[in-house]
Amino acid sequence: MRFRTALLGAVALTALTGAASAERGSDGQVNIIYWQAPSILNPFLSGGTKEVESASLVIEPLVRFDETGEMVPWLAESIPTVENGGVAEDLTKITWTLKEGVLWSDGTPLTAEDAVFTWEYCTHPEGGCAQSSYFDGVSSVVAVDDRTIEVNFAAPKPFPYTAFVGSESPIIQKAQFADCLGAKAPECTEANFAPIGTGPFVVTDFRPNDVVQFAANENFREAGKPAFATVLFKGGGDATAAARSVMETGEFDYAWNLQIDPNVLSSMEAKGLGKVVTAFATSVERIHVNQTDPNPSLGAERATLAHPHPFLTDPTIGQALSMAIDRSLIADVGYGAGGQPTCNVLPAPAAYASTANDGCLVQDIEGAKKLLDDAGWVPGPDGVRVKDGVRLSLTYQTSTNAVRQDTQALVKQWWSEIGVETELRNIDASVFFGGDPGSPDTFQKFYADVEMYTNNFAGVDPEAYMANWRCSEIPSPETQWQGSNMQRFCSEEYDALVDKMSQTANLEERGALAKQMNDMLMQSYSIIPLIHRGNPSAHAVTLEGVRMNDWDSEIWNIKDWSRAK
Repeated sequence: MRFRTALLGAVALTALTGAASAERGSDGQVNIIYWQAPSILNPFLSGGTKEVESASLVIEPLVRFDETGEMVPWLAESIPTVENGGVAEDLTKITWTLKEGVLWSDGTPLTAEDAVFTWEYCTHPEGGCAQSSYFDGVSSVVAVDDRTIEVNFAAPKPFPYTAFVGSESPIIQKAQFADCLGAKAPECTEANFAPIGTGPFVVTDFRPNDVVQFAANENFREAGKPAFATVLFKGGGDATAAARSVMETGEFDYAWNLQIDPNVLSSMEAKGLGKVVTAFATSVERIHVNQTDPNPSLGAERATLAHPHPFLTDPTIGQALSMAIDRSLIADVGYGAGGQPTCNVLPAPAAYASTANDGCLVQDIEGAKKLLDDAGWVPGPDGVRVKDGVRLSLTYQTSTNAVRQDTQALVKQWWSEIGVETELRNIDASVFFGGDPGSPDTFQKFYADVEMYTNNFAGVDPEAYMANWRCSEIPSPETQWQGSNMQRFCSEEYDALVDKMSQTANLEERGALAKQMNDMLMQSYSIIPLIHRGNPSAHAVTLEGVRMNDWDSEIWNIKDWSRAK
């Protein structure tokens, strides 16, 4: 399928005619490869990183997080605080002021009404917004005037920097999306494939799961930026080919998410064409353990709360699966200096990192066997354990990637040693992370027993991230299979902790609550964390201005990129 916009006025060369923007577009084209191709350019309809980051060239939030995790005003004039009067003393309101003169790429002004609409769009009960946790606790968003946005909270919000903050919570244009509320959201193909934005680039051509072409936004607010006239944003292939395209052939300038053998990556870098850049933040490669039954015989109720999983809701099973894994070997084989074993889904910042689960760092095959023995799972003639006629047999899916397939093979072997049968599936990353509600192969649908991928969160405060595991965040047919609670974990006690954190100001107490939530998830064994990942990418040595970032979109500052002269 191909989609072409008619935004002729946005072609970058027209920007060269303005004296104030004489340098805009002067560096020609920059070629970027995300080997997981984006399938949509609306991050509210996909939780996939590739969608969030490709869209970040076009649509923007009030504030971004820089490479150190610090907040940087973006569409907002400044960061509101209690001290400067921008945050109410009772913590129930935050007031933002938009920068003066910001235009959408179609030449119309950005106003506070666009923020109000964005909130209405993402919180619509039938919309299935993938980023709804960023609006948790928001009771209303009010346009005080054209440039003033008032975000009101139902209860004191000690960390009010969630709505419209970071690459996963941008502002979309009301005029473009007005007819796309609720169940109509996925039907708005033109808007979802070519959002009008305030960012440095506009979409000129979008081929889902293949390539996006961008041109410099002639109405971008910073004179002379972006330096590049056009962007070719290619998807598909694999991480190894992407790395070669930068560091061996020079075909591309930037390659994302190089999850490949660290020795291979080093040998490529030695050729001198490209440079590997790595950032550590909160990324964790993890296995999600499905709490619902993915059996195809269940039809439309497959992988929904209507049918609990026949055995994976027993945390003893998940604990045995976790104990059998040698995380250090996975780190050594697949990640090198770019990864370290972890027992937490919330590994950072340090104030939020628990030590209560560190026993997982040591593989214990015999201990795992004993757990299963004690739970009544008896090895059958073929070595696979059986209880009450149910075989301990799993389907284990992930995206297609050499490191992930190596990890799958190792884990399958370890699980076989404890009597667990495992069928491996790998799915093209563009499909797996695509969010298409009609596809049976997305990570949201989760039509498998366990699935593996990496996720993280923007910024340094984990409140919105930990809210991902609310019962209300479970993907289902009613939410168009959007939602962030992939493994279908549901606990009233957990939800209460999320609510409590949203009302707690003391940093030490917030840290304790975050650890408690992390520990509850870990001890449910509905998530099995594996590796705290650094995020390795590579760029051409001729590409300047890259500030590798794992707290936000890693290409967050593409407006500042340029070609070395």
